[in-house]
Amino acid sequence: MRAAVFHDAKDIRVEDVETPEVSEGKVKVKVAWAGICGSDLHEYNAGPIFIPSGEESPMTGRKAPLTMGHEFSGTVEEVGAGVEGLKAGDKVTINPLITQEVHDEPLVDMYKGFTFVGLGSDGGFADYVVVDRKNIVKLEDDTSLELGALVEPTAVALQAIRESEMQFSDSVAVFGAGPIGLLTIIAARAAGAKDIFAFDLSDARLKKAKEVGATHTVNSGNEDPIAYIQKYYPDGVDRTFEVAGVGVTVDQSIQATRARGMVTIVSIFEKPIEFNPMSLTASGVRIASTLAYEPDIFEATVKMMESGQIDPFPVITDHIELNEIVDKGFEALLNDKSQSKILVKLSGDK
Repeated sequence: MRAAVFHDAKDIRVEDVETPEVSEGKVKVKVAWAGICGSDLHEYNAGPIFIPSGEESPMTGRKAPLTMGHEFSGTVEEVGAGVEGLKAGDKVTINPLITQEVHDEPLVDMYKGFTFVGLGSDGGFADYVVVDRKNIVKLEDDTSLELGALVEPTAVALQAIRESEMQFSDSVAVFGAGPIGLLTIIAARAAGAKDIFAFDLSDARLKKAKEVGATHTVNSGNEDPIAYIQKYYPDGVDRTFEVAGVGVTVDQSIQATRARGMVTIVSIFEKPIEFNPMSLTASGVRIASTLAYEPDIFEATVKMMESGQIDPFPVITDHIELNEIVDKGFEALLNDKSQSKILVKLSGDK
């Protein structure tokens, strides 16, 4: 079968690999669509970051080279012995989070050690993938499999809203209008944000931010974000989300937030940044961070998307074939800021 295999930074190859076999407690999925995530892009551009390279992952026993892709959907091809609640032909999406399961609280458990399908084990940039039953979330029969491929990044955004302790009618600023930034805007709008300020250096991305629900869009290369926010909220906004992953936007996020407001860091950082803790101590701003999602958030994301309460479809900017994943996928995302979420077609099933 075909698979996009990570070997090293700037070295992802579409190869013919052996089709995986199902085993006890596992499910074989025929992949329909897979999204290129920002974390995938970081691995391609500056990795390995999460992908184990020198030593095998203690949770999966795997290391590079391995098949990438953790935002994906498909249909059940085959179930292993002991698998209940699923049958061949069922539409599914994958919760790719893998933890050590050493703590009852999901969030605490995650931070005791984690990896993802597609980063610590073979993932969804392939015709078929085999995953544990616990990573499978069933979709309704009439749910679009393209929509199913957007569940994972949307769940990241919903978890960020939870971590921010956002309340109905809060004012919000989002620094970075890439895919997760756009989904955070969508999630904040669904959660009842009053005003949503979006900041980015790309006018194309800011146009998309306006489309998905931002009330104010500002190119921060042309106008100071702090001065702009203070025209409307002199004391700062209630909740700020840092989704750009660079030092300057971390500082701006803190400066844009009112005392006792919350900055939530959602980014993956390719390298360390300089940070002065006094910017928090002297301002009364609180800071939170988030990486993935709790199981109930992932399941709630599916329900909210299937009901139409959240519509992430506008973040899709392109559909490509697997053999185009480097040039029209990773390289396009690095060099063309009009791109947001690129879906890779595997079976292309609806």
